[in-house]
Amino acid sequence: MSLLFFGLTQFAILAYALVGGVFLAFSDFIMRSLSLTDGIGGVQAMQIINREVFRWVFMALFLGLAVISLAIVGYGAVNLDHPAGILILVAGNVYLIGCFGVTVFFNVPMNEALAGMALSEDATRAYWTDIYLPRWTFWNTVRTLACGTSAALLLFALLWITQSPAATLQTAAR
Repeated sequence: MSLLFFGLTQFAILAYALVGGVFLAFSDFIMRSLSLTDGIGGVQAMQIINREVFRWVFMALFLGLAVISLAIVGYGAVNLDHPAGILILVAGNVYLIGCFGVTVFFNVPMNEALAGMALSEDATRAYWTDIYLPRWTFWNTVRTLACGTSAALLLFALLWITQSPAATLQTAAR
């Protein structure tokens, strides 16, 4: 493993954990708190949050991790002969499917639907309570678990590589 890729995987572990932490906050207490409003307050707050999420820090991590995960998957695929390579491959795929894919195919469409709804309509309150809150929170929890799993798998892979005498020799040879 090159020093550059070693550093990239360390960054990815931290970034997976940071993104997962944001999702954890939503699944653990933010969505529950928003559900305790009169409905309109929760909808309005979530509409604002969904606009503000496009600030550069979170989006840079979230989108950057998709690119980094592709590199991680590629590295893992080339190094499948070592068990750590399998862990690296799985870590990247878990983020790409369980976090990025879930966001694109589940959470974002619900956010877009909510963004187009008027606060004063009964249908908005019904969508918020009956559909958005339970489904969005479920898929957000999937994203949380995917980020945590990716971080853990990548950490285990790096530990395996750095603790294995044969892997240390291979790393030194590269």
